[in-house]
Amino acid sequence: MAFNDSLSDMLARIKNAHKARKSITSCYKSNLNMNVLSVLKDEGYIRDFKDVEVRKGINSIQIDLKYYNGTPVIKNIRRVSKPGIRVYSKISDLPKTYGGLGISILSTSMGVMSDNKARQNNVGGEVLCEVF
Repeated sequence: MAFNDSLSDMLARIKNAHKARKSITSCYKSNLNMNVLSVLKDEGYIRDFKDVEVRKGINSIQIDLKYYNGTPVIKNIRRVSKPGIRVYSKISDLPKTYGGLGISILSTSMGVMSDNKARQNNVGGEVLCEVF
């Protein structure tokens, strides 16, 4: 199956798994997906993720979702920068997501990181997604 945006596909799979109250879900493996998942894990939005070999030469990522008292930790997750419309932001122009309660995930020259870490490093970039 060929598609353009593996990150949007991963975010949709996470949303759908939360709606169905699943504890794990899987998505296609890409470096961008792995980097975004590592930020989500560091920020406490997912429990863990691991690389799983489906069959020889074909890998996927298994995501262990996180719940708190039966409700999903991720209330809302949405893609900001899309393949057709890229959204770039200087760190001074980047607004706080949900008044500082959520995070934005940015792709910067120093790698993929949360908006808090980007503010510490004083670096802007492409706004990939917002998580609350």
